Amino acid sequence: MFRFLPLVLKNCWRNRRRTLLTIASISVSMCLLGVMIAMYHALYLSDATPEQALRVVTRNKISLTQQMPESYKNRIKQFPGVREVMVSQWFGGTYKDPKNFFARFAADSDKVFTIFPELKIPADQRIAFERDRTGCVIGRDLANKFKLKVGDRMALVGDIFPGDYIFTVRGIFDSPRASEIMYFSREYLEQTLPERRRGNAGVFTTLIDDPSSAGRIAAAIDSEYRNASTQTKTESEQQYLLGFVSMLGNVKVFLIAISGAVMFTILLVSANTMAMSVRERVREVGVLKTLGFTDGNVLGMILGEAVAISLLGGAIGFLLSTVLVGGVAHSPAGGFLPPLSPLEPAVAVSCIVTACIIGFVSSLIPALGASRTPIVDALRSTD
Repeated sequence: MFRFLPLVLKNCWRNRRRTLLTIASISVSMCLLGVMIAMYHALYLSDATPEQALRVVTRNKISLTQQMPESYKNRIKQFPGVREVMVSQWFGGTYKDPKNFFARFAADSDKVFTIFPELKIPADQRIAFERDRTGCVIGRDLANKFKLKVGDRMALVGDIFPGDYIFTVRGIFDSPRASEIMYFSREYLEQTLPERRRGNAGVFTTLIDDPSSAGRIAAAIDSEYRNASTQTKTESEQQYLLGFVSMLGNVKVFLIAISGAVMFTILLVSANTMAMSVRERVREVGVLKTLGFTDGNVLGMILGEAVAISLLGGAIGFLLSTVLVGGVAHSPAGGFLPPLSPLEPAVAVSCIVTACIIGFVSSLIPALGASRTPIVDALRSTD
């Protein structure tokens, strides 16, 4: 069959405009499919990093937006296997313009880099941050985006916590993930609040000594406060991050539905294209059979043509998806997602194999019809 490959490739370009449009449509569809698969893989199939495996997060059982008493921290720290506990609070607010979205957390400044050892910062900057009540540290991505440097001022206008807050950038850290994020002293925030709003925590991030202890420690924390007025929900950091995503709805069903719709749509487009291509070449099929080509030869060449076009479209689509996935990974939203790998082998295989299957299925019926057409009928065709 491979001896007919030059003829198959030549036939692919007999109608260049249609071929290019078909490749473009498959590329765009496979690009979208690649992004969906990469998101699904990162959210539901990827393993936690070694650093994430050593962290569990405790939040209010009702919702991420509800707070808990700060006093829970002391009891959590006493559980066997717990190394350190950090209190943090989502701050919100506005920096210069409401469109400038990035994560802003008030946290225990002396524990940020202990809890998150993957965040790398010069020792002198870390010390300066821990000693300055109005100091803050920001990620490299955030610093580059707003052209900030150590010593600059950042003014935030609070919404969850009303007021004007001015911080001094005391350090810039590097992170293996998207780092459009800011940490500042929770003590500073507490002192600006009225008495009735003090003493609360958004989440407790707990550093444990062994990943295998995560389930036991999480269960122990939630059991401790099962009968309290404010109950807790403790989960792995990866599951906690998915909690932000779940605010959008059932993301898993959404991703599957979009992927299914993409495959069905492109299947219809490809089937129509191949049907047109085969219908134009009925007489040519009759000539080929007259020259000795068997039904199997004709069937294989038509299927090969469709698969070749789809294969090229799938490869281009995957390459485009790597660009989009990389953009998502480095966007502000990337900080709330598990690590996204643009060059994920599973995504490449899925895009290319799916494209080949679509090419094969869409051309199967037209190819069977053409290969079974009697020579006399094929030569009489006027299409």
